[in-house]
Amino acid sequence: MTQATATQIAADVRAGRVQARAVVEAALARLDEARHLDAAEHVLADEARSAAHALDSRMAAGEDVGPLAGVPVVIKAENDVAGVVTTFGGRCGGEPAVADSAVVARLRQAGAVVVATTRMPEFGQYPFTEGSWGITRNPHDPDRSPGGSSGGSAALVAAGVVPVGIGGDGGGSIRIPASCCGLVGLKPVRGRVSTAPHPDLWGPLGTIGPLTGTVADCALVYDAISGTTDVDAFSASAPAEPFAVAAAREPGRLRIGWIATPPWPTIRVDPRVRRVLGGTARRLAEAGHDVRGLPGRWPDAQPAFVPSFFAAIADECSRVPHPERAEARTRSGARVGAAIPDVVLRAAGRTAERIRRGVEARWAEYDVVLSPTIACLPPPLPQLTGAGMGQAILRAAPMVAFSTLANVTGHAAMSLPAGTAGGLPVGVQLYAPGGDETRLLPLAAQLERLLRDAAQA
Repeated sequence: MTQATATQIAADVRAGRVQARAVVEAALARLDEARHLDAAEHVLADEARSAAHALDSRMAAGEDVGPLAGVPVVIKAENDVAGVVTTFGGRCGGEPAVADSAVVARLRQAGAVVVATTRMPEFGQYPFTEGSWGITRNPHDPDRSPGGSSGGSAALVAAGVVPVGIGGDGGGSIRIPASCCGLVGLKPVRGRVSTAPHPDLWGPLGTIGPLTGTVADCALVYDAISGTTDVDAFSASAPAEPFAVAAAREPGRLRIGWIATPPWPTIRVDPRVRRVLGGTARRLAEAGHDVRGLPGRWPDAQPAFVPSFFAAIADECSRVPHPERAEARTRSGARVGAAIPDVVLRAAGRTAERIRRGVEARWAEYDVVLSPTIACLPPPLPQLTGAGMGQAILRAAPMVAFSTLANVTGHAAMSLPAGTAGGLPVGVQLYAPGGDETRLLPLAAQLERLLRDAAQA
């Protein structure tokens, strides 16, 4: 990890203990050292230095420079960054963006400094960060995947280059790389964060958010970027409390159900992942929570997810100036999505609502449900090289078995590093069948402390 968290950097810059320019120069040096990961797409060194200099000048003038003052961040390549071509992980882009996306603008307003955009699979379709440009590698083991689709951002945070990487989650694409790279990744409730200038990200499935090394940093960034605009198709009600406040308080005694059985009999949870999950459940019980094993399988969200997934590929392709440059498997997916009748998509929406109500009824007595984030360890590389659309979808199944449900229901879910197996990170998922992110953050912070204390004992 980087030597300082986002919370520490911002506090030091705001207090005048360190200049933003020094923080950014150090991040750029680390970025250069991490080139072997192929996680950065466009490095914005001159722009970052200029932004840091302006921030220091404002500090010298006595201005408030924001809650993320001087924090270097990287941005997934599906978000507009002024002056940079928005590639969506492929070659379909055209002219550089004329303005920042809403999330990037809010980060800058909060004092963060953008140092690079990051790799992703084309249009974020798969949980592996590979494409026509090459392969992004996991800093824990360069022969393993960092997950995806926000794998570039995750790899740079896990390598200690920056404390914050912005990702997107349409089927687990924040939580999956968080698990693979040993990070904190929260998928908030639908409509929590603006997707402007676009009305949505992957229709009703997607949201934007950070990958961080700590729960406190996760909450700090969400407080800075939350909120929607008139452009957004979805908007969530205000959270029960500020995220940083939630992350700093005790969770109280919670009712926690845990489950390790995937929705499909063809998927087998790695025994090492199951052991980490079981150990996490025991640790939470020892901390005083009411923890119980849940019968049955994890709910199957695919009847609603699959039509929306293919429609999203088609829609994403329609937003770029050069869809003809897309990879072959992307073009295959876009053709499938374009052929889905509106009546089928409306039916998928109704199915999603039934799944949401069913989940809330099934788990009504539980505050939080605990599961694996992914069913396997970070997979070996490559996963997508030479694979067509069908092969890629099959290889993705163990990665998304537990993650797509939250995208279909719109509920909050997050991945938290809970242990290792063979030197590789293992994440667990906290899912809130009712309530919002403020139900998850206090528990995540408590579990983070418990694991840290155990490691130091």
